[in-house]
Amino acid sequence: MSDHVSRLHQRLEEYLAIRRAMGFKMERHAKLLRQFLEYLAASQATTVTVDHALAWAALPSSARPRWWAMRLSMVRGFAAHLHAIDPAHQIPPRGLIPSGHRHVVPYLYTDHEIAALARAAGQLPVPFPAATYQTLIRLLAVTGMRIGEAIRLDREDFDATLGVLSVRDTKFGKTRQLPLHPTTTAGLRDYLRLCDQVIPCPRSSALLLSTRGCRLRYNRVWEIFHALVIRAGLRSRSSGCTPRIHDLRHYVDGWVMCPAAAFPLLVAAEPVLPSA
Repeated sequence: MSDHVSRLHQRLEEYLAIRRAMGFKMERHAKLLRQFLEYLAASQATTVTVDHALAWAALPSSARPRWWAMRLSMVRGFAAHLHAIDPAHQIPPRGLIPSGHRHVVPYLYTDHEIAALARAAGQLPVPFPAATYQTLIRLLAVTGMRIGEAIRLDREDFDATLGVLSVRDTKFGKTRQLPLHPTTTAGLRDYLRLCDQVIPCPRSSALLLSTRGCRLRYNRVWEIFHALVIRAGLRSRSSGCTPRIHDLRHYVDGWVMCPAAAFPLLVAAEPVLPSA
């Protein structure tokens, strides 16, 4: 590795450390910006230029403009850091790649739609994932958690005695505690009892488990939720207002009083052991 390349990698680690100290996780930034430095090294470039940033951002050519725009935005932030140290580094101007981003309107679920999603989850072919996705949907609806926060929950984060969930390492690295409605606490107890019956030795400490006893994967959750939306008969209200799993967190205004706050599992009482 040449001195110029080594120096750029050092500057990148400094940049990432500063941003993380401000509360940003920077996981995707770290991965992509390191790839950008590899691109510069392969091009024998010692400074960031607009041309190089634009050429790298537009990879792969089959990707959508929104992906290209996001990559360029990441380079732009790093280039601004470099430019402050050495003006030879160029900062790509804003708007070089139109993102085509459309304004997203939150989908505000009704009590009926929450109940329909829970019923659809209860109709999944195998009882254990049915229970898991019922629990996930209801938990998101009554707590206002983000989907990533729910997936990261460990079993020890649930205090059944106090009826509290501890959500750790959230946005900006903070932790918060969520008081639970008694029906939610009872529903989580029921789900964990089912977990103990079906998967007595899970591979993960996660609160919500897959059929193999592992932590749920975001991509798989999104796929199943999309299928549940179709099965529940939910429809987009406009091109920018579609049923998204992220918008379940906007339902919490009625989490105590509304009937949908009731949390009992709707699956068969006899658990089905998962396949190996």
